[in-house]
Amino acid sequence: MKNELRICALTLALAASASVAAHEMVFVTSLSGANESPSNASPGTGSATVTLDVDTMMMRVQADFSGLIGNTTASHIHCCTLVAGAGNAGVATVTPSFVGFPLGVEAGTYDHTYDMSVAAGYNAAFVTATGSVLNAWTTLLNGISDGKAYLNIHTSAVGSGEIRGFLTAAPSAVPLPAALPLFATALGVAGGLRRRYA
Repeated sequence: MKNELRICALTLALAASASVAAHEMVFVTSLSGANESPSNASPGTGSATVTLDVDTMMMRVQADFSGLIGNTTASHIHCCTLVAGAGNAGVATVTPSFVGFPLGVEAGTYDHTYDMSVAAGYNAAFVTATGSVLNAWTTLLNGISDGKAYLNIHTSAVGSGEIRGFLTAAPSAVPLPAALPLFATALGVAGGLRRRYA
């Protein structure tokens, strides 16, 4: 009985934690000149993580970069290209650059959380094109999920963008549908134990 209850409790806890984590969607990318369109020979590299909270409409952007040939002039997320992982798109997030992004440097780090339930998180043209802030959030969320959005760092040497990378789901991300069967199994085990020991 004790072992069965422990297994049930562990299964429920695991299911609950997976369900909570599923409301956060984590996307990552590697930044390079080769990823630009057109590509360039910049030796600059970087990485970025974008975490979207579906419930609160918060977006956390973390990035690091180094080895740029020019000084940074802007950085933002572009969305949405016609084809996943290729092409160019307009700027979706706040312009001219992410709030507090290190400008005038060849290397740096960045970490900022945006409230995407307000217009200040977006490029005004993106909100206008989508029709509302809520539509802008949905479009950006879908664009990132579909691999049609990229984070770009612009510099004085390459004004159109020195390094960029398309955002893709982090390998450790747990989608909501994957958590549901686990939770259902936990409830079934709990129900079975209740009938057995009632």
